[in-house]
Amino acid sequence: MNDDFKSGFVAIVGRPNVGKSTLVNALIKQKVVITSDKPQTTRHKVRCILNQPDAQIIFMDTPGLHKPHDLLGECLNKKVRSALNEVDAICFLVDAFKLIGKGDAFIAKELSRLDTPVILVLNKIDKVNQTDLSVQEEIGRDLGQFEKLISISALSGDNLGVLIDEIVKLLPRGPKYYPDNIITDQPEKVIIAELVREKVLELTKEEVPHSVVVRVESISRRTNKDIVDVEAYVFVERNSQKGIIIGKGGKMLKEVGQKARVDIESLLGSQVFLSLRVKVIKKWRTNKDIIRDMGY
Repeated sequence: MNDDFKSGFVAIVGRPNVGKSTLVNALIKQKVVITSDKPQTTRHKVRCILNQPDAQIIFMDTPGLHKPHDLLGECLNKKVRSALNEVDAICFLVDAFKLIGKGDAFIAKELSRLDTPVILVLNKIDKVNQTDLSVQEEIGRDLGQFEKLISISALSGDNLGVLIDEIVKLLPRGPKYYPDNIITDQPEKVIIAELVREKVLELTKEEVPHSVVVRVESISRRTNKDIVDVEAYVFVERNSQKGIIIGKGGKMLKEVGQKARVDIESLLGSQVFLSLRVKVIKKWRTNKDIIRDMGY
C-alpha cells in the first residue's frame, strides 16, 4: 500500500434534521442510513465507509445533539459524545436554509472543548440564494474556530468532492480498516429494522414517531428459492399508537411493509417476504433495561 495512504474516522454531528444521514448516504453513494423530516430519526451510531484512491474515510452518522426530555434522549446524546472522542475529524453540519441559532451554538460550544479538527459544513444550499448564503456563512464563522467552512448540498451533490478533499487532508496516514466491498459495519438486522422504522416515520403523524422502535426477530433464506423471509416487530408505547400503525383493516401496516420491502430487497439483492407485527411496551423510552435490549 502507498506510504501516503490515509485513513481515519470522521463524525458527522449537528442538530436534529439538518441532513446528516442524507449527507452520509450521498457520500458513499448508497442508502445505508435512514432519513426523515422528523427530529431524532437517527438513533444508532452508524459507521459508513468511503474508499478513495488515496484514502479510506469511515464516516460516523450520529443522533442529533439536543436537550433530552427522557432517558432515550440522554442515551442518544451519550452516543454522540462518545463518537466525538473516537474520531480524527468532525464535520459540524448546519442548515443553511434556517437561521443559525441557539441549537447550533450549543453544539459549537461542545466541539470547542475538543482538540479534534472541525470542518463547518453548511448544508441545503440548493434552497438558498447567494445573498442569504453569504449571511449564513458569516454567522457560521462566528460560532467558533474551524479548519474550513464549506457550503454544500447533500441532496444535489454540490461541493461534496470539495468536502471529501478537505477531510482527507485532516486524516493521518494509515491502513485500510475495512475491505473495499464493505460499506457499513451495521448488521443486516439493524439496517432492516431501521428501514421499517423509516417507513413508519414517513407514513404516520406526529403522535407516533418518537415512540416507535423496530426489532427484527429473524432473517432466513428459503431452500432452493431466492426468497428471504424477514420477521419483525414494531413496538410502540400506547394502544392508540398501535391502532394508528395498523390502520383500518390493516391498511397502514400493509403500506409500511410494501414500502420497506422495496428497500430491503435492494439491500439484500433478493425477493423478500416481510412479516410485521405491532406490540405495545408502555413507557419503553424511560426504562433502562428495555432501552438496552433495543440496542440503544
